[in-house]
Amino acid sequence: MVHSHSLRKQEILRKKLPISLLFKNGKSVKGDFLRIVYASLQLDNACFQPFPSILFAVSKKTVHSAVGRNKIKRMMREAYRHEKSVLKSREVGQHEGSADGMLCIAFLYMGRRKTSPGLEAFREEIRGLLQGMILS
Repeated sequence: MVHSHSLRKQEILRKKLPISLLFKNGKSVKGDFLRIVYASLQLDNACFQPFPSILFAVSKKTVHSAVGRNKIKRMMREAYRHEKSVLKSREVGQHEGSADGMLCIAFLYMGRRKTSPGLEAFREEIRGLLQGMILS
């Protein structure tokens, strides 16, 4: 049984080719402390997924400590897990006019604050960015 608020292993974007294509061809939406890059990619060996592939990244320049980077990535994953229902309000296959593309999203922490935000701030930011992505 899969819960609606789960983040499965298959949803995480790990392969080099889709990541490089995402950053090369993707559109970007900025928030206060997060930026998302998204694109609908048509890969040869990709099977259709009813959910987008997700990438979470925190730069070493932004957060020097590995413990801090991991904490921020955990909070981003948790916030996305709760807010991914925003994406269900639209058809993934109809994104940017492609019927068979795989939607890929990268969440990048920009860290424009001295302290890292809390979970509720991440949830609000991700909800706003996903809604901005849907409208664009």
